[in-house]
Amino acid sequence: MQLLCQKGPALAVIVMLRSGAVFLMKVEAAIAIIPARFNSTRLPGKPIAEINGKTLIEHVYRRVQQATLVSRIVVATDDERIADAVGRFGGTAVMTRNDHDSGTDRLAEAAQDLHDDTLIVNIQGDEPMLEPADIDQAITAARLGDAEIVTLMTRLDPSKAADPNRVKVVTDRRGLALYFSRSIIPCGGTCFLHLGLYVYRVGFLKMFSKLPSTPLERAERLEQLRALEHGYRIRVVEVESESWGIDTPEDLERFRNFLGGQGGRPLVPRNARVNG
Repeated sequence: MQLLCQKGPALAVIVMLRSGAVFLMKVEAAIAIIPARFNSTRLPGKPIAEINGKTLIEHVYRRVQQATLVSRIVVATDDERIADAVGRFGGTAVMTRNDHDSGTDRLAEAAQDLHDDTLIVNIQGDEPMLEPADIDQAITAARLGDAEIVTLMTRLDPSKAADPNRVKVVTDRRGLALYFSRSIIPCGGTCFLHLGLYVYRVGFLKMFSKLPSTPLERAERLEQLRALEHGYRIRVVEVESESWGIDTPEDLERFRNFLGGQGGRPLVPRNARVNG
């Protein structure tokens, strides 16, 4: 299987630092791959669940399309029903094996013919409210090259912190991940919600998918802990976001109600920005 064998174009973006300084930075566009499987444990068939006339996978796809630094989007799936749904709205889907243990393994297969230096954005197929500007921030951070993986976090409503479906993350002073958990961490102070997006290079993705699973990964059911337990760095970029993942039937109904409250209008992203 071959998706794309050349790197995406280099783009110039305006970067604004917290100090107020502004400069132009060349950023290589990334390829976004959305792993999607039909047999979700908690919500089977959710990628093709219909919300306001569009499938969930289309809602995610359309959001990613609005990111400035994404040159191409591909849905990687092992189910013809999902591939057909993607084709109907004009998206691109590739078929992968049906024996993968995780979305990352599915990504690695889909990216096997890409150059090892190509940037890949792993977009979870159940995160329809990710901000396009936040995707761009993660890609920009990944270009700095000070961590093998870049991901996102946002402040979490304390009333939702106990929900094990809301994955929490804590970082060090440099913004590198210390731990991810389904439990409340830290036990006091501000909790940060981990958002379902990763950016890394194809070479690391291929290597990571071959690493043995680890005790904390299995205990928390969070494969990003495999990277930490093997000594790799994960940079976590804080963003202002109201995104949530669709993990349960209640989440799906919440998203339906949210769109219904907009009168059926499409989601409007915040103004694009890239902060240093």
